[in-house]
Parts: sequence; structure tokens; C-alpha cells
Amino acid sequence: AGGAAKLEELLVEETWLEALSGELRKPYALDLCRFVAHERLHAKVPVYPPPHLVFHALHTTPFHNVKAVIIGQDPYHGPGQAMGLSF
Repeated sequence: AGGAAKLEELLVEETWLEALSGELRKPYALDLCRFVAHERLHAKVPVYPPPHLVFHALHTTPFHNVKAVIIGQDPYHGPGQAMGLSF
């Protein structure tokens, strides 16, 4: 899909990229990336966070300093709120 960034291109923190590189190439991750790219291009509503903030939480803390990762799902309510970190 046009404008589809690969997950490895968005994840630039080296320790996380090394830890997750195989995972990011699995079919489910590639499908997810294609789906999000399609939604960014064709959805009638904005998709948050912007691509450069997708892995913001991982970019701020090296893999070896992390004890747990909590993944949650809550929609952002307006522009400028999505920053890639939990609240």
C-alpha cells in the first residue's frame, strides 16, 4: 500500500529493534502494518498517534531497563493528545 511504513522503520531504538526484529516480520505484524497504513490513507477519521510516535514508549527506555510492558487500548479524543505513552 502506498505510504505504508514498515514497523522496523518506525522502531529506531536499537535494543528494542534487536529484541523484536523477528516478531516485526511475522505475518500478523505485516498484516497489522498494512491495515493501519490503509486506515491512515482512507479512514474518514484520523488515526492516532502519528507514525513517528507509534513506538515512542520504546524509544524512551532501552529494552534491558524494562521489567514489563503494559499495552492498553483507549481512544484519543482529539488532535494533539496522542503521544505514544500511557497515562
